[in-house]
Amino acid sequence: MSAGSIRAGFHSPLPPSHSGVADYSATLLDALRQFGDVVTGAHSAAGVHLYHLGNNPLHLDIYRRAIRTPGVVVLHDAVLHHFFLGTLREQEYIEEFVYNYGEWSRGLAAQYWKGRARSGASRSYFERPMLRRVGESARAVIVHNAAAAEMVRAHAPRARIIEIPHLFAPPPPIDAVEVLRLRASLGLSPRTFLFGVFGFLREPKRMAAVLRVFAKVHSQMPDTRLLIEGECVSASLARLLDSIPHGSGVIRVGYSPERQFWQLASATGACINLRYPAAGETSGIAIRMMGIGKLVLLHEGKETESFPETACLRIAPGLAEETMLAESMLWVTASPRLADEIGERAKAHIRAEHAVERAAGMYWKVLCDCAD
Repeated sequence: MSAGSIRAGFHSPLPPSHSGVADYSATLLDALRQFGDVVTGAHSAAGVHLYHLGNNPLHLDIYRRAIRTPGVVVLHDAVLHHFFLGTLREQEYIEEFVYNYGEWSRGLAAQYWKGRARSGASRSYFERPMLRRVGESARAVIVHNAAAAEMVRAHAPRARIIEIPHLFAPPPPIDAVEVLRLRASLGLSPRTFLFGVFGFLREPKRMAAVLRVFAKVHSQMPDTRLLIEGECVSASLARLLDSIPHGSGVIRVGYSPERQFWQLASATGACINLRYPAAGETSGIAIRMMGIGKLVLLHEGKETESFPETACLRIAPGLAEETMLAESMLWVTASPRLADEIGERAKAHIRAEHAVERAAGMYWKVLCDCAD
């Protein structure tokens, strides 16, 4: 169908919801409206619908709409297992698990349900993405990386899968004086190297490991600090962060509104953005930080393989994780100019490949191809 003749329905959490998907979707919605008619609302009439899905319960009604009226699905998380654990009753969950993996798995589903309290950290839950129903029903499935595409294909071999880079929209400029004042308010000197962890704090972000490593780095390089920004998703993580002793070099702030987030991001020297076990997601935090020229330390894997080798520092998950992270953090602290050079290469890559206009154009083409 021609680009100018379709009406697209847009289904996603939007601000003021505290959600990375909400922020992403607000930016995409504005960009898509440059191409044609895009409407929001559960009951909007449209020739094609775009459904944004993730693990947050905010997506429950959107998931149901996507199954009831198939359209184009965007998987912000390619592992929906935790979504089902959080939104279905026991028998509903077991039946959905069996639909995905066969009748023989019924007993396994019951075991997963009983052990769901550890699902946030247990790799076995991440190895069962539970994507069959949405993959088979959608007209097309949009993902942001090769890992997510593989997960969808394994559950729905006939699905039409399109990979679109996670978009980046440059923030309003942050004045250098503003950044210096913020750093001073945090007790930082101009020379203090500040590492940052941003966004919702979940077990896969490896916070216990990050804190252990930073303690070692801080003991060797005292003029370092670790900023931890964002809301804790689990009570155990909240207790861990509450137990950090005074004088440890760790600075804790909660959820930051958009302007404050960019101020804090601009004040950091490097971002630690680990994700293991991974859920097939492309981190919006990583894209944002790289897009403003910050060095990002992230886990290696198919989720991050599209980033140039010279535009980030990769950490191997597993036994070598803490050793590699410590060595990388010490190197970054000792070589801030080289870290800045990596950040500049990251910025060039993100602004070329992940530009919001480019991503929106790719979305619009998919919507036109799938419209009635």
